[in-house]
Amino acid sequence: MPELTVREIADLCGGTAQGDFSQVIRGASSLEAAGPEDISFVANPKARTAATHSRAGCLLVDPSFKASADRTLIQVPDPRRAFAQILRRLYPPAEQIPAVHPTAVVAPTARIGTGCYIGPYTVIENGAQIGNNCIIDASVRIGARVVIGNHCTIHSHVTLYEGVRIGNRAILHSGAVIGADGFGFALAGDHYEKFPQVGTVVLEDDVEVGANCCIDRAALGVTRIGTGTKLDNLVHIAHNCTVGKHVVIAAQSGFAGGVTIGDYAVIGGQVGIGEKAVIEARAVVGSGAGILSFQRVHAGEPVWGTPARPLRQHLKGLANVNKIAELKNQVRDLAHRLKELEQQGR
Repeated sequence: MPELTVREIADLCGGTAQGDFSQVIRGASSLEAAGPEDISFVANPKARTAATHSRAGCLLVDPSFKASADRTLIQVPDPRRAFAQILRRLYPPAEQIPAVHPTAVVAPTARIGTGCYIGPYTVIENGAQIGNNCIIDASVRIGARVVIGNHCTIHSHVTLYEGVRIGNRAILHSGAVIGADGFGFALAGDHYEKFPQVGTVVLEDDVEVGANCCIDRAALGVTRIGTGTKLDNLVHIAHNCTVGKHVVIAAQSGFAGGVTIGDYAVIGGQVGIGEKAVIEARAVVGSGAGILSFQRVHAGEPVWGTPARPLRQHLKGLANVNKIAELKNQVRDLAHRLKELEQQGR
């Protein structure tokens, strides 16, 4: 496992070190679990209290953090981001020796770039193109005419249907299905007939797709996931959706057909978005929210609830719900008093 001195870590993340510059760091851990050879980080006021008792050999802190002069730490503007950078150095991914496993099935017209690893039982069909320095794990199915960029990692049991295009540095986790048919059916008399799904899916550069996600091909045209967007596990994106750049979508969210998501939007977990809804750039949709078909969510104040509405309105509504029991008792008391007054008036 790699090891770094405090001085080397400070140089790596552009921070200012204090304490023992020669302290060797061999691992990383939480404030509570870290030992003398571990690095940890302090990212909020609650963590500052825990840092006082931490045994970590080095702490990443922001410039406002105050500690004793003998405490080894590195001051950086964003401790969490610097910690992620150091993790990549301390825990580099296992290297794969470029090779095509003997059990892999590669069609004669498929093209594989230099420096690639193709794992056991993977199938690569005719006309597929794989860029340089890609890792294609075991039991992956890459359909006809699929195009994959450079430096991509496709984990085991991923399925890429024909014609899908994947940009550079993409990461697709196990079980993801990209390019299956969209849910397109037309009622014809007493039965449904399938509307042919002849479009495709495009994932731009630096997209990461979580385990068991499904991204459906467009009926016509393209289902597009923009540069730098990150999908958590179990996300479903239906046909003809357009997801902008650097969007984050948490687990178990689902989009109906034709949804548009603007750049840098944040979508919480278990969000349902109806057909052709629009989420504007940098909008925030809270966990469990329901966006109705054709609804537009404006950038600015976060929205929550079903149907989704601005967070302040949602919280006010919840407060009113909590008062229902009290109002019920008041109405009952008033009814009782009214009955007494009526009896007295007789």
